[in-house]
Amino acid sequence: MTDRRPPRVRVVPDGPLLVEGPVELVTDDGTTVRSERFVVAVCTCRRSKRFPLCDTSHRKRVRQD
Repeated sequence: MTDRRPPRVRVVPDGPLLVEGPVELVTDDGTTVRSERFVVAVCTCRRSKRFPLCDTSHRKRVRQD
């Protein structure tokens, strides 16, 4: 048996989810996005031009609830 550590996801307040990669993301329309990076920033605010990957667009505007 292999001792595999579960994937680690870190929640950043008012920011992205940081996921240990490589990772495959499946969007709501069924598109699969793959990243080979060792840490992948997943957008949670949907402002990214590279959604579902974060491009730090959330820093430009303050979220209003």
